[in-house]
Amino acid sequence: IASGHMYCARVWIPDVEEVWKSAELTKDYKSGDVSLQLMLEDGKVRMIRRGSHFNILTQDFNIEHKLDPKTKNLPYLRNPDILVGENDLTALSYLHEPAVLHNLKVRFIDSKLIYTYCGIVLVAINPYETLPIYGTDIINAYSGQNMGDMDPHIFAVAEEAYKQMARDERNQSIIVSGESGAGKTVSAKYAMRYFATVSGSASEANVEEKVLASNPIMEAIGNAKTTRNDNSSRFGKYIEIGFDNRYRIIGANMRTYLLEKSRVVFQADEERNYHIFYQLCASAHLPEFKALKLSSANDFLYTRQGRSPVIDGVDDTKELCTTRNAFSLLGINESYQMGLFQVLAAILHLGNVEIKDRDADSSVIPPNNRHLMAFCELVGVTYQDMSQWLCHRKLKTATETYIKPLPRLQATNARDALSKHIYAKLFNWIVEHVNKALVTNVKQHSFIGVLDIYGFLASFFRWICLSFFEQFCINYANEKLQQQFNMHVFKLEQEEYMKEQIPWTLIDFYDNQPCINLIEAKMGILDLLDEECRMPKGSDDSWAQKLYNTHLKTCSLFEKPRMSNRAFIIQHFADKVEYQCDGFLEKNKDTVNEEQINVMKASKFNLLVELFQDEEKATSPTGQVQGTGGRTRLSIKPDKSRDTSSKEHKKTVGCQFRNSLQKLMDTLNATTPHYVRCIKPNDFKLAFSFDPKRAVQQLRACGVLETIRISAAGFPSRWTYQEFFSRYRVLMKQKDVLADKKLTCKNVLEKLVQDQDKYQFGKTKIFFRAGQVAYLEKLRADKLRAACIRIQKTIRCWLARKKYLRKRSAAITIQRFTRGYQARCLAKFLRRTQAATIIQKYQRMYVERKRYKQKQAAALAMQTILRAYMARQKYQALLREHKAVIIQKHIRGWLARCWYKRCLEAIVYLQCCIRRMRAKRELKKLKIEARSVEHFKKLNKGMENKIMQLQRKIDEQSKENRLVNERLVGLESSYTVESERMRGELNRLRGVEEDAKNKANQVSSLLEELERLKKELSATQQEKKTIEDWAQSYRDEMEKMVAELKHQNGLLKKEKDDLNRLIQEQSQQMTEKMTRAIAEETQQLETDLNEERSRYQNLLSEHLRLEEKYDDLKEEMALSSNVSKPGHRRTDSTHSSNESEYTYNSEYAELEDGTRGREDVTRGIDTSLTLKLQKRVTELEQDKQLLRNELENREEQLQRASAMVPSPIFTARGAELEYESLKRQELESENKKLKHDLEEMRKSLLGNAATGAGAPGSPAYKVLLEQLNASCEELEVRKEEVLILRSQLVSQKEAMHHKVTMTEPSVYKDDVSKLKDDEVKQAYVGLKDTNRSPRFMRQQLEVSDLLSRLRSAAPDLRKLNEDGELWLVNQGLKETIRLLEHQLQTQRRTYDNEVESLRSELQNVKEENNRQQQLLAQNLQLPPEARIEASLQHEITRLTNENLDLMEQLEKQDRTIRKLKKQLKVYSKRIGEMGGQTSPGQMVDEPIHPVNIPRREKDFQGMLEYKKEDEMKLVKNLILELKPRGVAVNLIPGLPAYILFMCLRHADYVNDDQKVRTLLTSTINSIKKILKKRGDDFETVSFWLANTCRFLHCLKQYSGDEQFMKHNTSRQNEHCLSNFDLAEYRQVISDLAIQIYQQLIKCMENILQPMIVSGMLEHETIQGVSGVKPTGLRKRTSSIADEGTYTLDSILRQLSAFHSTMCQHGTDPELIKQVVKQQFYIIGAVTLNNLLLRKDMCSWSKGMQIRYNVSQLEEWLRDKGLMTCGAKETLEPLIQAAQLLQVKKKTDEDAEAICSMCHALTTAQIVKVLNLYTPVNEFEERVSVAFIRTIQTRLRDRCESPQLLMDTKMIYPVTFPFNPSCLALETIQIPSSLNLAFLTRV
Repeated sequence: IASGHMYCARVWIPDVEEVWKSAELTKDYKSGDVSLQLMLEDGKVRMIRRGSHFNILTQDFNIEHKLDPKTKNLPYLRNPDILVGENDLTALSYLHEPAVLHNLKVRFIDSKLIYTYCGIVLVAINPYETLPIYGTDIINAYSGQNMGDMDPHIFAVAEEAYKQMARDERNQSIIVSGESGAGKTVSAKYAMRYFATVSGSASEANVEEKVLASNPIMEAIGNAKTTRNDNSSRFGKYIEIGFDNRYRIIGANMRTYLLEKSRVVFQADEERNYHIFYQLCASAHLPEFKALKLSSANDFLYTRQGRSPVIDGVDDTKELCTTRNAFSLLGINESYQMGLFQVLAAILHLGNVEIKDRDADSSVIPPNNRHLMAFCELVGVTYQDMSQWLCHRKLKTATETYIKPLPRLQATNARDALSKHIYAKLFNWIVEHVNKALVTNVKQHSFIGVLDIYGFLASFFRWICLSFFEQFCINYANEKLQQQFNMHVFKLEQEEYMKEQIPWTLIDFYDNQPCINLIEAKMGILDLLDEECRMPKGSDDSWAQKLYNTHLKTCSLFEKPRMSNRAFIIQHFADKVEYQCDGFLEKNKDTVNEEQINVMKASKFNLLVELFQDEEKATSPTGQVQGTGGRTRLSIKPDKSRDTSSKEHKKTVGCQFRNSLQKLMDTLNATTPHYVRCIKPNDFKLAFSFDPKRAVQQLRACGVLETIRISAAGFPSRWTYQEFFSRYRVLMKQKDVLADKKLTCKNVLEKLVQDQDKYQFGKTKIFFRAGQVAYLEKLRADKLRAACIRIQKTIRCWLARKKYLRKRSAAITIQRFTRGYQARCLAKFLRRTQAATIIQKYQRMYVERKRYKQKQAAALAMQTILRAYMARQKYQALLREHKAVIIQKHIRGWLARCWYKRCLEAIVYLQCCIRRMRAKRELKKLKIEARSVEHFKKLNKGMENKIMQLQRKIDEQSKENRLVNERLVGLESSYTVESERMRGELNRLRGVEEDAKNKANQVSSLLEELERLKKELSATQQEKKTIEDWAQSYRDEMEKMVAELKHQNGLLKKEKDDLNRLIQEQSQQMTEKMTRAIAEETQQLETDLNEERSRYQNLLSEHLRLEEKYDDLKEEMALSSNVSKPGHRRTDSTHSSNESEYTYNSEYAELEDGTRGREDVTRGIDTSLTLKLQKRVTELEQDKQLLRNELENREEQLQRASAMVPSPIFTARGAELEYESLKRQELESENKKLKHDLEEMRKSLLGNAATGAGAPGSPAYKVLLEQLNASCEELEVRKEEVLILRSQLVSQKEAMHHKVTMTEPSVYKDDVSKLKDDEVKQAYVGLKDTNRSPRFMRQQLEVSDLLSRLRSAAPDLRKLNEDGELWLVNQGLKETIRLLEHQLQTQRRTYDNEVESLRSELQNVKEENNRQQQLLAQNLQLPPEARIEASLQHEITRLTNENLDLMEQLEKQDRTIRKLKKQLKVYSKRIGEMGGQTSPGQMVDEPIHPVNIPRREKDFQGMLEYKKEDEMKLVKNLILELKPRGVAVNLIPGLPAYILFMCLRHADYVNDDQKVRTLLTSTINSIKKILKKRGDDFETVSFWLANTCRFLHCLKQYSGDEQFMKHNTSRQNEHCLSNFDLAEYRQVISDLAIQIYQQLIKCMENILQPMIVSGMLEHETIQGVSGVKPTGLRKRTSSIADEGTYTLDSILRQLSAFHSTMCQHGTDPELIKQVVKQQFYIIGAVTLNNLLLRKDMCSWSKGMQIRYNVSQLEEWLRDKGLMTCGAKETLEPLIQAAQLLQVKKKTDEDAEAICSMCHALTTAQIVKVLNLYTPVNEFEERVSVAFIRTIQTRLRDRCESPQLLMDTKMIYPVTFPFNPSCLALETIQIPSSLNLAFLTRV
C-alpha cells in the first residue's frame, strides 16, 4: 500500500463532522516517516483524529497528518474518479469504509440514486420523497432481466429471487432489515407488489390483489408514527408468498413477531398510537360510526399522549376507506368490520376510565362513568362486573379464595394490561383471518418469503439507557440474522474461489456465536429469565444478580455498568448496548387479571367471545390452534383457570420468541436468502439529505462493511479475460496480442504487475487484490494522456502548416494579379496597334471590292437574258414529245390487257375441268380406303409421324412467309423510290414552265407600274413636307400631355400597388389563418379519432381478456364439478365476441346440452362471480357500441376535414387510380366493340355464302369464316392464359400492372417481305372478296397475275395499281401482320411468365438452401438421438412439401396439355386448309369439309356450393388444419378468404340466411380457436391477419355500396351480394382483425424483446469505441458479441423475416407500415427505458453507438421503402437521448441547446440521463449539479407527464384501409392439397 502513497496521491483522513475527508499528498511518503504532508481539497478547518482524541492542526490547505506509532497504518487511498458512483461497491478498486461511504453519498446526492449493490446486498437509502421509480412500467422493465444488467433496484432483487425459484427449484427469502425509519416496510411492500404483478395468479380469485390488500390492513393495526418514521412497523412479519408449479401466485401466509403492545397505552412525545385508532376518530362523524361514541383523538388518553395526532400529508379518513376496502377484498364482511371497530373503540373508552383512590390500598371507579358505560355497552359486559374487577383481584390459596382490592396505580396498570391484551387478541384474530383469506386449495410448489424484521433503533449502535425487554428481543433476533448473513457471504466467496480454481485460505470474519450463546444457551440470559419467572418471589433485582454471578467473570461479552446494579451490557456485533432490568420479568410473563378475562368471555358480543375462546388452547409457540396456517402469537397470557402444575408448563414470551425465531432461522436456512439493507440518511426526514455520521453507524451495524471486509480480504476485483483485454488493449503492443486472449492477458499482466501475489488467474476470470485495478487504470490513463498529447501535437502542427500555406497562397495570388495587370496593359497597347492596321486594310479592300461588284453585275445581266431565251425554246420541244409518248403508252397497254384476260380465262377454265376430273378419281380411291379397317389402323399408327410432318410443314410455311415478306418489302421500296423520283422531276419541270410564263407577263406590267410610281413619288414628297410640319407641332403637344399622364399614372400605380399589397397581405393572413385553423381542427380530429380508436381497441383487448378469463374459470369450475361429458367440449373462447348480438350458433348444436349442463354446474359454484362477469360483459358491449358510434362520427368529421384540405399524396394516388381505371374501361369497351364487329362479319359472311353458293369465289367466304372461327378460338385460349397469368401475378410481392395498348398496327416492311406465297394468296383472295365493288366483280384480277407483277424485275407500278390491287394487298398484309403481332405478344407474355416463374423458383431454392443450412447447424448441436429424430422429422416435412409441389405441377401440366391440344387442333386445321387450297371458281360445286369448332368452357360465376353437412369439414380443412408453413405457402395470397367469400356468395345467391349466419359464425369462431391454440406462432397469426383483412375487403368490395364499387370491373360488380346486408358482420370481423393485430404485435414483441437490449445497447457495433469499466460481483452482460448473444444484425434479420413473411401472406401494404411502426416503437421504447435504468450505458461513446444503430435501422427502412410509415419518428426520443449523451453540458448556452433539442423527451427523462451520465475515461467530465438544476429551471413550464419510462405495452390504434382485389373470382382454382373436393364451382 505504501507504494501508492506518492506525490499527488489522494487519501482519506478521519474527520469529526464528515467522518472521512479527502486530501492530497504534497510530499512522497518514505519508509520511516512519522507523518504525512497533506492538502485538503476544500481548505476548511478539520478535526484530525489522533488515537482517542481530535486536534485542530491548521486552518490552511496544508496539514500534517501524524501516523499511529503503534500500527504505522497509512491513510486509506482514494479510488480513481472514474470508479466513483459505481452500481456495485465491490467494483471499487480500494474497498474500505471511506470509499463505501463516499460512493453512496455521490450516488444519493449527485445522481439521486437510492439503491446500490454491495456484493449480494442491496443498500437502500430512504429518500424521504416519493420517486417515480415504482410504477408498472418499471416493473415491466426489470421483469426477465439479469440482476447485474440493470441499475440496482428492489425490483432487481425480487426478480432475481423469482428467477432462482423457477430455475433452481428452491425456495427463496428476501430479508429486509434496517433502523426504524429506514424504509423497510416500503421495500417489503414493493417486493410483494413486484411478485403480484409479474407472476399473476393461478386462478381467478385475484390472490395477488389480496396479498397486496393485506398491506393496508397490517399497516393500520401494526404501524404507528415514531420520532424517526411516520409509518414505522411496530411488529416483525414474515410473509410467505406461495406459487404453483407454473410459478403463479396461489396464496400467502403471514407470521408476525413481537407486537409492541405497550404502544396501545403509552406513546412518547411526537409519536402516535397505531394508525387504526386515529382513522376511527377521524371518521367518527360518519353515520355508521355514531354508535361507537367516538370523538376527536385529543379526547382519548390512548391517542393524545404523544401530542401529535396528525401526520402531515395523511388523511386518516381516506386511509380508513382504504382499510375497509382491503377488509372487504379479503372476505371480512361489513358486520365483522363493524365488530372490529367496536372493539377498538371500546379500547379507547377503556383508556379514559378514571380510577380514583379510595384509600391507600384500594381504589374505586366513580359511579356512572360514561366511558366505562360505553365500554361495557360496546363489548357486551355488565357495568358492575367490569367496575368490580378493574379495582379488585382474586387470590387463591389451598383452602380459600380471597378478593383483594388494588391500589390506584395497580388498578391503572391492570386496566392498561387488559387493553393491551384485547388489542393483541384482536391483532392475532385479524392476522389469522388474513391468512385464511390468502389460503387456496391449490397445492403449493414453492414460495418466496419476505422478512420485514424490526428496526434497530438507536440503541443498537450507541450507548443508551432506555433499552428494555422488547429491544433485547430485537437485538437477539438481529444477532441470529447477522450470523446467518456472515455465513452466507463467506460461503458464496468460498464457492466463487473453488469454481474458478483459485488457491484460497480461510478468511477471518467476525463470528457472533458467543453472543448468541450468551443469550440463548443453557444458563443464558433467557434461561435465567424464565427461571426467575417461575420463582414465587422472583424480581428484576434478583434476576440481575443471577446474571452478574453467572456471566460477569466467565463471558467477555457481558459487562456490568459502573453506576448501576439493575442493568447489564452486552457486546453485540455492532456495538455495546446497556439494558435496564426493570420490567423484564413482568413483560416476559405477560400476565392479565383472570377475572377480567372471565368477564370478557361472558360477553354477549360474539366477536369478543371468539377472540377469547382459544385462551386455554394457547400453549403452542405460535399461540394458535393447529391448522390455521402456522401463524405466530407472542403476547399470550397464561391461563389462570388451570392448576399450578399446568401453569409451570406454560411458555413465557421469551421462550416463545426463541422458538419462533429458531423456526424462522430454519426456514431461512432452507431457502436462498437475498438481503436488503435500508439506511436512514438523516434524523430530520429531509429529502435527499445525507448525514455521514448517521450513515456510517448504520453501515457498521447492518453488516455492509463486514461484507466489504470479507471481499477485500481476498481478491475483490474480478475481470473476465475478454473484458480485461477490451479495457486494457491500449497497454498492449501489437506483438503481445495473440490469438488466445487468455494467454495474451497473462503475458501482459506479468509485465505490468511484477508482484504475482496481487492477482490470480482463474478459469474464466482474473482476480485482483485491492488497489490493483486503480493501478491499471492509472497506467491506462497515462497511456491515453500520452496519446492525447501526441494527437494535439499533430493537430497543432497541421493547423500551423495550414496557416502558413494560406499566407503563402495569398502572397502568390497578389503577385499573380499584379503581373496580370501589367500584362493586360501591354496587351491592350498591342491590340490597339493591330486594330489600326486592320482598319486600314479593310477600308482599302472595300473600295476595290465595290468597283469589282459593279462590273460583275453588268456581265451577269446580259448572260441571264440570253440563256433564258434558249431554255424556253428547248422546253417547248420536249413537252410536245412527252405528250405523244403518253398517248401511245395507254393505247398499247389497253390492247395488251384485253388479250391477256381472254387467254387467262380460257386457260383457267381448262385447268378447272382437268383438276375436277382428277379430284373425282382421287375421291373414289379415298372413299374405298376409308371404308377399310386397315386404313384406320394405319392412320392411328402413323399419327405421331403426321404430327411431325405437320410441324415440319409449319416450319416450311414460316420460311416461305419470310421470303415472301422480304420480296414484298423489296418491291414496295423500289416502287416507292422510283415513283418519288418521277414525281419530283415532273414537279420541277412544271415549276420552271410556270416561272417563265409569269416573268414574261410581268415585264410589261412592271414598266407601266414604274411610270405611275414616279408620278406618285413627286406628289408624296410635297405631302410629306406638310405632314412633317404638322407632326412636329403635334409631337410637342403630345409629349407634354404624355408627361402629365405619366405623372398621374405613376401616382395611380403607387396607390394601386399599396392597395394590392394591402389586399394581398390581408388575403395571405386570412389564408394562413384559415389554413392554420383547418390544420388545427384536422389535427384535433385526428387526435380525437386516434384516441377513440385506441380506447375502442383497448376495450376490445379487455373484452378478449375477460373472455379468456371467463373460459379459464369455466374450465376450472368444470374440473372441480367432476361432471364428465362425452364428446368434445366447446369453450366460450370459440364464440364470437358479439355472438349474442349478431350471430346464430349452429355449428356445435349437438353439444349444446352438455354445455348448458356444465354452465348450470358452474353457476351453482360461484353465482355472484358469474353475474358480475355477465354484468361486466354487458357494460363493455354498451361501451363498445357507444364508442363505435362515436368513432364513425369522428371518421365522418375527419373525412369532411380532409375533403376541405385535400392531401396532395392522396390526390395524386387517386388520379393515378382513376387513370388506370379509365384505361382499363377503354380497353374493355374496345374489346367488346371488336367482338361485336366479328359477330356482325360472321353473320354477313354466312348470309353471303348462303345466297351466292354457286357463284365464283364463294369458297373464299368459308375459308375466311374458318379463319375467323380459328381466331375466336385462339382468342379464348389467350383469354384463359391471361386469367391464369393474373392469378399468378397476384401472388407476387409487388403488383405488376400490364398496360395493353390497342392501337392499329402499321405495315411493317420486314414482316411483309417474309410472307410466303400461300399466305399472300390467302390474304389477297379473302380480303378482295370481302371489300369488292361492282367494278371488281366484272373484271377479277387473279392472284397469279399479281404475283407475276410483284416478282418481275421492273414491275409496272401504274398498271399494278390501276384497279386498286395494291390497296387490297396492303389490307391483306395488315390483317396478316395483326395475326403475327398477336402471336408475338402471346409468345412474349409466355416468355415473361416463364422467366418470372424461374426467378421465383430460384428464390425458393435459395430460401430452401438457407433453411437447410440453419437446420443442419441446429441439428449439429443436438445429441445423437435427438439429431436422428430431427433429421427424420425434417425429411418427412421435406417429402410432404415436395409431394405438394409435384401435385401442383401436375395440375399445371394438365392445364398446359389442354391448352396445347386446343392449339394443335387449330394449327392442324390451318395446315389442312393450306395444303388443300385451290383456285377460286374451281370448287364451286364441290362440298366443303365441315370444321370442328371446339366447345367453350363453362362461364363460372365465382361461387362455391357446398352441402350443409360439409360446413364443419370446410372449416376444419380450410382454417383449423391449414398450416401456413406447409400447404399455405404455395397458395395465392388470401386464398382461404376468397374461398370463404365464394361460399358466402352462393349462400347469398340462394337466399339462405341461416347458412350465411352459420358460415360466418363458424369462420369467426374457428379463427379465434386456431389463434388461441397457436397464438404464439408469428406465421400463423400473420397468415390469419392477412386473410381476415382480405375477407373484410371482399365483404366491402362486393357489398353493393357505391363507395366500395368505384374500383370494380363490370364483371366484379355483377358478383355483388344481392340479398343480405352484412354491415354488422363487417364490424364483427373488423373487431376480430383488431384482436389478431394486437396478438401479432404481442407475438412480435415477445420475439424482439430479448434482442433489443443486447443488440441496441450492449453489443458494440463499432468495435473499440466503448471501454469496458470495472464491474462488481454482479457481472453485467459483456458487450463483446459471443456466439449466443444478439447483435444489431440479429434485429435486422428478424425484422426482415417479419416483413418477408407478411408480404408472402399478402398483407396489405398499409397494414405492414403500421406493423413496422409498432415494431420500431417497441425497439425505441425498450432501448430508452433500459438506457434510463442503466448507469453504465449513459456515456458519450454509448451515445455514438446508439446513433449508429439507429442509422442502420433507418437504412433498413429505406431498403424496404417504408420511410413514410412513421417508424422513424417513433425513434426520435431515443435519438435525442443519444444526442444528449454526446452534446456539451457545461454552460447556459448548452442548457438552452439541450432544452430546444430534446423536445421528444420529458423533463424527468432528461434529468435522469444527466444524472446517470458516467464518464468511461478520465478525459470526460461529469455533469454538475448546478447544470442539472439549470435544466430543471428551464423546463419547469413544460406541461407533460411525470412518467419516467415509455409505455412499452402501448399499441398504436390500427386502421384497415379499403384495398380492393383485382383478382376475378371466377378464375380462382382450388388446389387439391386443401382437400376441398366437396366444393362445387358455380
